[in-house]
Amino acid sequence: MNGSYLVDTNILVYAYDRAEQAKQKRARNILDWLESRDCGTVSTQILGEFFWIVTRKLAEPLTLRQAYVELERHLRSWRTFEITRAVVLEAGRGCVDYQMPFWDAQIWATAKLNQIPQVLSEDFQHGRAIEGVEFVNPFKVELSRQE
Repeated sequence: MNGSYLVDTNILVYAYDRAEQAKQKRARNILDWLESRDCGTVSTQILGEFFWIVTRKLAEPLTLRQAYVELERHLRSWRTFEITRAVVLEAGRGCVDYQMPFWDAQIWATAKLNQIPQVLSEDFQHGRAIEGVEFVNPFKVELSRQE
């Protein structure tokens, strides 16, 4: 699955955050680019975090119904990885070996175990690679340059 990306929660959330208009526009462009190339993936963890944040943490949160509709749309549009026992265990190793916070390590482990070479996120050190998974901040670079 070369050329695929695991999309972190913050990229999805920015697409709905009207308080961050520049990032909202960029996030929507990123998501459109990924969907047009069928190269974006998410995890059940990421979608759960998305639902929680867009209904509670945004300056103008989505209603529960709106968030549910968007959750359904994302599940139809994106290849979605389950959080398995192996992912949880690998995340624990990521905490031990790389001093990652557990939820971040779980994102890394999901990408690693599913052979997704890049995680798109604003929350990791841009350009850092751990065991074949590179973290890319798509607000800093154009994705087409990453392929």
